[in-house]
Amino acid sequence: MVFREGLEAALIIAIILAYLVRTTRNSLTRHVWYGVYIAVAASFIFGASIWFVYGSLAGPTKALFEGIAAIIAVSVLSSMIYWMATKGKEIKIDIERKLETITTRGATIALVSFSFIVVFREGLETVLFLTPFLMDDVIGTLVGASLGALASFVIAYIIFVLGMRINIRKFFYFTSILLVLLAGGLAGYGVHELIEYSIDVGIEVGWLSEHAFILNIPNDSPLHHKGIVGSIFAVMFGYTIAAEWARLMVHFTYLALVLPLIIWIYRKPIGK
Repeated sequence: MVFREGLEAALIIAIILAYLVRTTRNSLTRHVWYGVYIAVAASFIFGASIWFVYGSLAGPTKALFEGIAAIIAVSVLSSMIYWMATKGKEIKIDIERKLETITTRGATIALVSFSFIVVFREGLETVLFLTPFLMDDVIGTLVGASLGALASFVIAYIIFVLGMRINIRKFFYFTSILLVLLAGGLAGYGVHELIEYSIDVGIEVGWLSEHAFILNIPNDSPLHHKGIVGSIFAVMFGYTIAAEWARLMVHFTYLALVLPLIIWIYRKPIGK
């Protein structure tokens, strides 16, 4: 997730900078960087605020917060996946059209705002996505996020500075499929937390809160969903050693609806 979002932001900023250089507006590039710096700072402040709010919660409210955060993250992530699938092929043309309007008016504040929105949108999506995992495993989540961000910037540098060419649409196609799998697991996780909250406060949800399956895997096993191996599959695909019926139904319903839609959009001939 961090790799995809970081690369997407880096690619768009690179398109902006390349356009300004190509149109001999080099003096305006510093305003792009102002927007980037402000957006990164705002993303960190937003993430810290969420962490502060979560730290102040106690009891069942924590489970409720995690469940709502996960559902919001799925909603934002899904809208981003759909937008990129439908508009991604026109992104460079669209950006350059907006830049032409901004720069011909000499609106430096608008240029700062434009680059800020581009980066902060990706930062917001990343923070929302990582929040449920950060609450569960701070160190592992931060390490993974840092590696993903570093890898995205390296790839962006290779593409635009060293001249390597990749098929951006194919890249977004395969990463979108991966993000759908991530979002499906996250949707199931959110439902799991909401079920825990309902049980803690005495709300009956019937058979939906009963376990559909329980795997006989000990807590210290690497294959446990909090183990070394299992935690990777837990983040990537929503793997767990025990799942309630409601969690299972939401997880697979999301995949059954969204995955075919995204594949169909990407495989549809351009222009149709």
